[in-house]
Amino acid sequence: MSGHSKWKTIQHKKGAADAKRGKMFSKLSKELMVAARSGGSDPLTNATLRNIIRKAKASSMPADNIDRAIKKGAGELEGAHFEEVSYEGYAGGGVGLIVQGLTDNKNRAAAEIRHTFTKHGSSFAQQGAVSRGFTRRGQIFVSAEAIDEDKLMDIVLEAGAEDMTRDGDQFEILTDPSSFADVSEALESAGIEALSAEVSLVPETYVPVTEPSVAASVMRFVADLEDVDDVQNVYTNMDVDDTILEGLDKE
Repeated sequence: MSGHSKWKTIQHKKGAADAKRGKMFSKLSKELMVAARSGGSDPLTNATLRNIIRKAKASSMPADNIDRAIKKGAGELEGAHFEEVSYEGYAGGGVGLIVQGLTDNKNRAAAEIRHTFTKHGSSFAQQGAVSRGFTRRGQIFVSAEAIDEDKLMDIVLEAGAEDMTRDGDQFEILTDPSSFADVSEALESAGIEALSAEVSLVPETYVPVTEPSVAASVMRFVADLEDVDDVQNVYTNMDVDDTILEGLDKE
């Protein structure tokens, strides 16, 4: 797991450095709208919506923006209707990529995402070629400085977590998607702030990358995909050495 944890960490650091707050709020608004449309506007009875609200607040999204997005999704305010799209393919070194999006125009989304793949010398793979190697799981990262390991493990396992591992300065907590809300709320009740918390696609196996140039190429590819307005998430199975990531982080 170490490579994936460090990969996530550098994504968070670079994301904070980029400070693309407006784009992030736009993506969160789409998620809130879709969750409210499919499960209702009450977070008490809609666990998916509750988790996205938590994620939005952690990203400092204004409460008015959150409320407006929920009302649009629930039909209380006029708003676009978004559909889910998913594409997969490969980056340098045989690294697998899964791109998930929310769009009001599937043709536009496909064209823009395909253009990004082409720009990086790649193309779409057959549906399932990459995704069959990933599992949908709740994934929470907590700073190792925030709490004692044994205490944290007791909290998350009692709340329904499947596993917890330490990687350097953070803990990675994995849950079944159905238990994600319970574990997140247990951490919140204990006053433990998560570095990130989301239901994501976690690789079952990883592709090791040992060349800094390949790692940098994959990260540029991912960054360009994330810049596409219709893209919500990009998942990769790249496993890269800590020293390589540290070098890239200094760039």
